[in-house]
Amino acid sequence: MQRLINKLIRKIKKEDFELDKQIQPGDIISIIFRRAVMVFRGKLKVIGVGKKDGIVFLGKDVKLFHKKFLKLGSSITIEEGVEIDALSKNGVILGDNVRIGAYSKIKCTGTIKNLGKGVTIGKNSGVGEYSYFGAAGGITIGQDVIMGQNIRFHSENHVFDRLDLPIRLQGVTNQGISIGNDCWIGAGVVFLDGVTVGDGCVIGANTLVNKDIPPYSVAVGNPVKIVKSRRGLEEVK
Repeated sequence: MQRLINKLIRKIKKEDFELDKQIQPGDIISIIFRRAVMVFRGKLKVIGVGKKDGIVFLGKDVKLFHKKFLKLGSSITIEEGVEIDALSKNGVILGDNVRIGAYSKIKCTGTIKNLGKGVTIGKNSGVGEYSYFGAAGGITIGQDVIMGQNIRFHSENHVFDRLDLPIRLQGVTNQGISIGNDCWIGAGVVFLDGVTVGDGCVIGANTLVNKDIPPYSVAVGNPVKIVKSRRGLEEVK
């Protein structure tokens, strides 16, 4: 049975996969049933999306707004309670094998006076539960990016130069956030507008990323500090 399941999952994910040999047949059946329900739910819920390339696994209580701006690759998993409002200039694009953790929110437009830019997440990337994407300024995440729980992206800043006008009336700036390929983002990390994180970076849990991070850096802290390079260079002082 495990051999058959491994073959099926490899076909869906289009990559090598092996079930843990200690998983019992009853547990496998339970997992298969749950995923089958998610596939059925996905077939119904994604009617009307802008583009869909393959199977979508959809948890219960998922809310999808402005679905014509949503483009989905193959083997997408959108877990329980996720909310995606895709209204934006570029829409929400999720590559193959992307996973959005339970109760996460993707919000592309803060105000209908100005449409937001949207979100692109590359293939084989996933974000943990209770994460938030504020995508007015645009968020781009590369391939093979693993992210923990409660990650927050804020691609917008408020202007506050004037004292004679409420901050809410002074407008906003939007530069966008960019995350490279093959990054590991720890739980609770916050990304502020305008930052770029290079390929291969590791960002420690609860880090506040308020500046650019060079490729293959290990960075931690509030505010962020680069502590070393994965390329084997000396520790950064």
